[in-house]
Amino acid sequence: MATKLLNIKMDESDIAEIKKVAGIYNITVTDLIKNAVTDYLVDLRNDPYYRLTVSVEEASDDEQKEILEEVRSLSPDDLSISSRKRLTVKD
Repeated sequence: MATKLLNIKMDESDIAEIKKVAGIYNITVTDLIKNAVTDYLVDLRNDPYYRLTVSVEEASDDEQKEILEEVRSLSPDDLSISSRKRLTVKD
């Protein structure tokens, strides 16, 4: 897999802690950060919000305009909550 250089800004105290941990575990700072980001991305991809939105395509400008016009035309009664239902999302 190709790699690419990425510059990031972090607090000096966080950088010092990363270097300390990497040294203790005898791994490079790059590997520590790559592993941490990879693990974090796995967690985010498993999050229900991500799973619900990942396949949603962006609306075109015309579609956005049409949707906003429809929303603006709704009355307060249209926007009131008519019923409630509790759902539990399981991983």
